Parts: sequence; C-alpha cells; structure tokens
Amino acid sequence: MIVGLDMGGTHVDAVLLKDGQIIETVKRTTIREDIFRSIWTTLEALLQDYDSSHIERIHLSTTVSTNAIVENKTEPVGMIIQAGPGVRNDFSPYGTANFYLSGYVDHRGIVVDGLKEEEIKQARQLYQEKGIGSCAIVTKFSTRNPKNELRIAHLLANDFDTITLGHRMSGKLNFPRRVATSYLNSAVSNTFHNFSHHIKNSLQQKGIEAPVFILKADGGTMNRETAEERPVETILSGPAASFMGMSSLLPTTDDAILLDIGGTTTDIFFLSDGVPLFQPLGAKIGEFKTLVRAIHSVSIGLGGDSNITIEDNKVVIGPERAGLPYALGGPRPTPSDAMIFLGLMDVPENGNKEKAKEAMTLLGTELSCSIEDVATLILTTMASTIKNKTDQLLKEINSKPVYTVKELLQGKKIVPKLVNMIGGPSQALAPFIEAVYNLPCYFPPNYGVANAIGAALAKPTMEITLHADTAQGTLTVPELGIYEKISTDYSLAEAKTRAMELLKESAISKGSSAETIESEITEESSFNMVQGFYTTGKNIRVKAQIKPGQLYRLRSNGYES
Repeated sequence: MIVGLDMGGTHVDAVLLKDGQIIETVKRTTIREDIFRSIWTTLEALLQDYDSSHIERIHLSTTVSTNAIVENKTEPVGMIIQAGPGVRNDFSPYGTANFYLSGYVDHRGIVVDGLKEEEIKQARQLYQEKGIGSCAIVTKFSTRNPKNELRIAHLLANDFDTITLGHRMSGKLNFPRRVATSYLNSAVSNTFHNFSHHIKNSLQQKGIEAPVFILKADGGTMNRETAEERPVETILSGPAASFMGMSSLLPTTDDAILLDIGGTTTDIFFLSDGVPLFQPLGAKIGEFKTLVRAIHSVSIGLGGDSNITIEDNKVVIGPERAGLPYALGGPRPTPSDAMIFLGLMDVPENGNKEKAKEAMTLLGTELSCSIEDVATLILTTMASTIKNKTDQLLKEINSKPVYTVKELLQGKKIVPKLVNMIGGPSQALAPFIEAVYNLPCYFPPNYGVANAIGAALAKPTMEITLHADTAQGTLTVPELGIYEKISTDYSLAEAKTRAMELLKESAISKGSSAETIESEITEESSFNMVQGFYTTGKNIRVKAQIKPGQLYRLRSNGYES
C-alpha cells in the first residue's frame, strides 16, 4: 500500500492506494497552529481500518518550508561569499550577516587567488558574536571547482549546526540565484528538520517502518534523508502535488489550462501538447529567485473560503481568508457559502445552510439584489477573476520561449483547448469556469483529494550537471559532490555515459527502483578551448535528468487514467 498526504492551507488530504486502486480517502481541516498534529490525525483516520505493516511508502506534500519563507519565520543565516572580480561585494541582501572573502576561482575552475584563512576566522567570530547557528558558503565558480567551498566548510565544521555549500544546490552557473538558493536552504533547515523528526518519531511509535518521501517542486519525490540535506527543494511542494494529481486523473495531449482551486488559493498551470511548462532558471518564491527546478505555476489568493467584500458596488473576492465559511461559523461570507446556498456543494459536517443563506442576504442587501442573484454573481466573479489571471499569464508565456520538462520549444504558442480542474470547489464552479473560458471544463472523480493522489503516485526525480575540462583533466558533478580526474582525450560520448551512470546510481541510493527510472540527456555541448593558435583541450557540459512521472497507472471508481 502507498499513502499520499497533501498539506494544504485549508485541509489535509490523504489517500491510501493498493494495487493501483484508491481504497480509502480522508479530508481533515488544517490546524494552522500545529501542522504536525494536522498531518498525524489525518494519517490515523486514514489507517484506522488497515494493517499499517503493509504500507510500502508514504509520500508527503508539505508547506512547512514555503510557509517559513513567506511568513518570514526562517532561521538567521551567516553568508560567506567569494564573488571574485566583476561582482560587487554588497550584491547579496539575503543573509542575517554577510562576509565577503577575497580571492577567486575563474570560469574554468582554476584557483587564481587562494583562500586567506584569517578572513574565515573573522567570519566565524562575527557569526558567533551574533549567535548565528547556520551558514551558507558560496564561491562564484564552485560548480567548476568546489575546492574553496569544501575547505571553508572543513574549517567551520564544528561551529555551525547547518552548513550549505553552493555547489551542492545546483550545477547551473547563475551565481546570484545560487546565493539565494543556498541562503534559503540554511534558513529553513531547522524548521524542516524538526518537522521531519516529528514525523519519523511518531511513525516509529506506531510501528510504521515505511520510508517517507517528500514532494519536490518539479513534481518528483526525494527520500526524507535527502530532503533534510536539501529542504529548499521542498518549496512549492503543494503545487507539484496538484500537477501530478491532474496529470494522473485527467491525462491529455492538448495545450491546456490546469486549475487547482482550494480553500485559500488557486494554483494555475499550463500544458504544451500535454507536457508541463517548467521554470527555465528555477522557482521564484517571494523576493527569492532560486535554482530549484520547478513546474511553472502561479498561485493567487482566491479560494472557496476567501473573504468577500463589496467595493464600489462590486463583488471582490480575496486575497485574504479570515477563517471558515459563514455557514461553518466563520466571520465573513465566502464563495463556499454561495455554493452551499445554491445547492452546488454539500453542507459540510457542522455546517448550516441557513447560515449560508444569511451570508447571501447580507451581501444582497448591500448590493440591492436578490440572494439568488448575488450567489450567482459571486461564482461568476470568481471564475472571471481566475480567467483574467490566466489570460495575463498566457500573454507573458507566449511572448518568450516556452520551456517544458522535455525541451525548449522555439516559436511555440500555447493555445488552450480545454480546462482541467481539481480541488474542493471544482464541481460547483465548473459550469461558471466553462462559461467564462468558453472551453470544455473537466474535473475527475475524487477531485477533492486529487493532490494527495498526485503525491502518492509521484516518482523520484533528479537532475545532475557534469562538467569536464580535458585541459585540466577534471570532471565535476556539483549536485553529487563529485570531483574526479579524467584523461586529456575524454570525449562527449564518455561524458554522457558517465552522467547517466552516476544519475542511476544516485537515484537507486535514494530509494528508486531500477525498473522505474526513466532518464535522459537534456543538454550537451562540447567546444574546443584555444590558446594562441593551438587547441588546448575541450570543455564538455552534459545535463541529465530523471523525469517526473507516475509510479503506475491509477485504476479507481470504474475508470482508468
């Protein structure tokens, strides 16, 4: 059996899968003051009638890292940065305190000006005086030669609880994004570790020995131990679960708009010929532009439980959420109240349809219209707001190159043929979405727990970048911490073979089974390096990935996806 858990802003959703079928689902209200308790009580309800010893794995989508960043509840981080020439020393605004080292490694990985250990001692003293327990170390071309980062980490190993090395975060060369990514990795480390250890200890107390996998922003998973090393990769875990749920329940080969409409937010995705768009450089969260590999998604503050206000005699929905719908004792009318009043949504447990009617009466009085008209207006406004945002996003996407998980599509324009949607309000809102988009709109069975289904089905993913410099005789794979010697006649073909070997070995070590690994080379280049009139060697770069995908095809409720 496989457990899928999705931690949302309004609900925790859970599913139990066996032999490709859904055998149990649970939805519980999120206790925002105690995220761990929310997950644990949901898991207990899911498994109460089943033998937990038969669980093979638990897949969890969690918002703990994202919430820590968005709510500015991260740990203080001391940044140690070696930028080298061409970059101002004060370019990074991220760390609680920043220390800039002299010296540098050049673009080929050659140490031009070595470390000055006295500077590292100064950084240590500064951070100890400030009581900073986490640090991140980033040197500009560490992806080509991590020697300086490794040496600094060795010197500071006993001084910090968490040390993030920039070259381990990504093999891409974007230095400012690598600084931001490294900062966030250290900043959320303690928060994620505490959460992870709570999960581990509680499972042990219940005698559950199944491994735990965490959803990543690219729609794949990583095991719990890897997530503790790289918690920054758990940002946007929720949207990734949304996408995987829609992919498994509503497969298509068309250009499409995908919507996950929850209680607090709506996540928007796009497909090009059935393939998801990807962030070409990395995920952006708040002010931070990162190198975290991510499905292209945008979240807006609009959901079933969003506040409704009247401004200039018009209905305005969100972006705030004050609490439960009015029908459940909440303080403000919400779209969920409109759905309940119109009979488009079942009255929730502990809910009251008369209270939903009262909410519509309050708004109808303010707008001088009937309660039926105001309820319909709310849902039309909600659909129109989502449509306006997708139109804006499509205009932006179609004005630049389109990137998918497979390739760069030059000149491709996304022209949606349909809208697929999941989330609690899906069935109630579908006719309104279809009307404003003028496109067919689909939602699957189990639309209310589709995120948890997506989490349960997600396969492990990885991406590595191999750099080889035959003149220096060096090969590096930053993500894996590999730094090897190679011969002067090393070829592109050998580099591709080596990248695929290393990718497979690492994936298996992190919980993937060999038969489920679907890997490919996504980028390759080899060019001669010339000094004077002579070729001195080759610079080879290969990027390999294990693609996002499903562990198996889902069969449930009389349909197969």
